[in-house]
Amino acid sequence: MMETALTRLTGVRHPLVQTGMGWVAGPRLVSATANAGALGILASATMTLDHLRAAVREVRARTDAPFGVNLRADAADAGDRVRILIEEGVRVASFALAPSRELIGELKEAGVVVMPTVGARRHAEKVAAWGADAVLVQGTEGGGHTGEVATTVLLPQVVDAVDIPVVAAGGFFDGRGLVAALAYGAAGVAMGTRFLLTSDSTVPEAVKARYLAATVRDVTVTRAVDGLPHRMLRTELVEALERSGRVRGALQAVRRAAGYRKLSGTSWRRMLQDGLALQHGKDLTWSQVLLAANTPMLLKASMVDGRTDLGVMASGQVAGVIDDLPSCAELVERIMKEAEDTRRRLTASR
Repeated sequence: MMETALTRLTGVRHPLVQTGMGWVAGPRLVSATANAGALGILASATMTLDHLRAAVREVRARTDAPFGVNLRADAADAGDRVRILIEEGVRVASFALAPSRELIGELKEAGVVVMPTVGARRHAEKVAAWGADAVLVQGTEGGGHTGEVATTVLLPQVVDAVDIPVVAAGGFFDGRGLVAALAYGAAGVAMGTRFLLTSDSTVPEAVKARYLAATVRDVTVTRAVDGLPHRMLRTELVEALERSGRVRGALQAVRRAAGYRKLSGTSWRRMLQDGLALQHGKDLTWSQVLLAANTPMLLKASMVDGRTDLGVMASGQVAGVIDDLPSCAELVERIMKEAEDTRRRLTASR
């Protein structure tokens, strides 16, 4: 065991977090992570309210260990989702965007640990002032929507700016990275791609093989999917979207949006509201607004259906240095052993 402010706050044995990846972080992966002693985070953005409650109960049936749920702070039903977490006794609520002061207060009053994800020091300062218990800081190396500042620059900025535990994300996959993050002042590290590439992950094997075959140069940042910087594997679809003109892009957006609406039962109005929420403060075309609203459909095509030709594959840069598929238990044990060995070497060299 390695005790830090993160382990004390959340009750887990190891200062490792499995991030809430849409269509990836389901009950099986989350419970396997929790049973391994790390903090598993259930991804709920693509779930209905009933599905969310059922997924939380399934995780609870698989493990007695603490776990968390990731929420979209800008979702129209965010309040309903928060109440489900409280009613079901979830230990940690994480957010992809900064939650309101009111949502933080409601969760804290119920004893739920609040841990928003941020990509800038000012955002960390804001949520800390509003009462967040911890903050997860993602540098540009991380997968999915990302910023422009490297973890090694962003992390010390945030550690110096706030008095709550800071979890580092973006570029971590082994015990050496954990020790480096702790040296910067972090209380632990969060990993997405590394947990996606485990035997406990439900991602289709053909998709995992595509990740394992990737080099660091095959992981790119593109705005072609939804107008926002999005780190993912460079695939034929990504290249096609980057080549698409405005008219063709709009037609693709409408077609994919219709598919997502049918799958999720979401109304066109709700989809546009979600897309406009992402557009806030950004210059997006209407086709990008639609793509932003149905990006989950593009992720589902790969992560669930195995259609790498039709979907996108969010990925951290670490995909280029990962070459195996351990179980979560094997992965966590290996990382913690590497971390201890690294600390011993550093101590011996002084």
